[in-house]
Amino acid sequence: MDRIVAALLVLTACLSADAQNRSPVDLALGPDDAWLVTANQTSDTVSLVRTDDGMVLDEVPAGEHPMAVAVTPDGKTVLVTSRDSGELRSFNVEDGKLIAGGTTFLGFHQHGVAVSPDGKTAYVALAAAAQVAVVDLQSKEITNRIDVGRWPRYLALSPDGERLAIGVSGDRGISVVDTIKGEQLFLESVRGINIGHLAASRDGKYAYFPWMIYRSTAIDRANIQQGWVLASRLARVQMDEKARREAISLDERGRAIADPFGIALTSKEDRIVVSASGTHELLYFRNDGLPYQNSGGTDHIDRRLLADKDRFWRLDLGGRPMGLRMGVDDRTVYIANYLNNSVQLVDIDRRRIVQTIELGGDEQPSLARRGEAIFHDARFSLDQWYSCHSCHHDGGTNAVTIDTHNDGSTLTYKTVTPLWNLLETAPWTWHGWQKDLRAAMHKSVTSTMMGPPLGEEDVDALLAYLESLRPPANPYRQRDGSLTAAAERGKEIFHSAKAACADCHNGPHFTDGEIHDVGLSRKSDKYQGYNTPSLIGVHQKLRLLHDGRAKSLAEALNGVHAPEAVAGEGKLTDAELADLIAYLKSL
Repeated sequence: MDRIVAALLVLTACLSADAQNRSPVDLALGPDDAWLVTANQTSDTVSLVRTDDGMVLDEVPAGEHPMAVAVTPDGKTVLVTSRDSGELRSFNVEDGKLIAGGTTFLGFHQHGVAVSPDGKTAYVALAAAAQVAVVDLQSKEITNRIDVGRWPRYLALSPDGERLAIGVSGDRGISVVDTIKGEQLFLESVRGINIGHLAASRDGKYAYFPWMIYRSTAIDRANIQQGWVLASRLARVQMDEKARREAISLDERGRAIADPFGIALTSKEDRIVVSASGTHELLYFRNDGLPYQNSGGTDHIDRRLLADKDRFWRLDLGGRPMGLRMGVDDRTVYIANYLNNSVQLVDIDRRRIVQTIELGGDEQPSLARRGEAIFHDARFSLDQWYSCHSCHHDGGTNAVTIDTHNDGSTLTYKTVTPLWNLLETAPWTWHGWQKDLRAAMHKSVTSTMMGPPLGEEDVDALLAYLESLRPPANPYRQRDGSLTAAAERGKEIFHSAKAACADCHNGPHFTDGEIHDVGLSRKSDKYQGYNTPSLIGVHQKLRLLHDGRAKSLAEALNGVHAPEAVAGEGKLTDAELADLIAYLKSL
């Protein structure tokens, strides 16, 4: 009876999802590419698909906000990570069905997953914890947690299973782990943001990955077109020893690449494919003789590559191509296309899409879905160098400060604020001068992105998407969402006269919507005073205060923004400060 009830619940969930967008972000292939599985982000499901005819054989719930999927080497088990459930879920593939095989709670904000060559161990990137969790797949127990750096998202395991490379976007580099010793070996900086998927070379020497470089220069037309603001790269880092990263530029003058994400290599590593999610393309490279450089070089793609269509070409895919895999024939690329709700098969010898597998979704995109497409579309920027997502990763923040021109001055770098609850947190910009959100959308596109003016329908769609954004599950609360004992004590301190945090950070979004001068103003600012920022999701920020001068909550609360220096009546003890930080992280 329990099995019947469970089956009915699964069926009901899948039927109710028929009209939902699947939005696949990742996929993995079964033995001999006979089937594939997709992680469907907006329907919270995983789909099992037969590849020869594109039939969806099964679709089951896979946790809230799936992020990545992997298949064990024997092809019998599928692993799925989820950002907001905190669970690594396993499914057995039996007779065209996905059978639940157990879960392991790892903590929230899971991202990439890799499986050891013997199929006994999984490695999962835990972005909020700055760790990789090591999971025994038989016992479903965590055997180790390895500190790897801030915001680990995606990873790749060497073929022998002895080295693990992880893109740590918070520390803007690649962390390499010795899996035998269970410890980090080194971190190689790449000055990157939004590091995408990684792929290991067959000899285990290199990890290849796409990323975006940020140059900390003023946002103006010349700097954007030179690739001196945001630009895309393909790089490799050594996994056997620490060495300077090697990279090539991807951007073409007048027609840049944006938000590169997925990557795959052929078995001989003679060809590389990359998905450019911001420009809706598949990028192809012949790896032999690629002009990798460990320093210097041009900020545009090498002219020799651009002139040789056998070494480099671009294929328009539409939608938002994300995770991809190379087929066993070394010519078929399987691509998860988020906005198209599909898996696309591209023949790289014929240079065209040869099959599209529909996973299911709305026949007509909603207003918010159209806004989501705009948010991730680099064509709304000058020469398509970057998208809204490039800075507001998944609607949140990033690890750098940026000169956006939004405050009417230049070279006044500000942290990137998350966009959650944007419509309810007026006024806008760090100085709070912007009272009209529609005007703010226009200005962001035409000034910060220097793109074409938005149509009013585009603004409607963009605002509908921003209204739909919700922050990820909070990793500093207990699994049922309640506060820890320390956070409960910190809540009392937050609202006390001694700390007086709630004087400004109040209401449902912890902001009073007022402008305050707390002694941080600079002469270079056009406007004086600062808009009280919302504290929702403050635990995710790596830079705090308007200019990012504080690198942690402890640094902010012990320095220029200490409670007694702002509105509080007295200096907090170390214990009170620790409890206050625990509460702030829970918001």
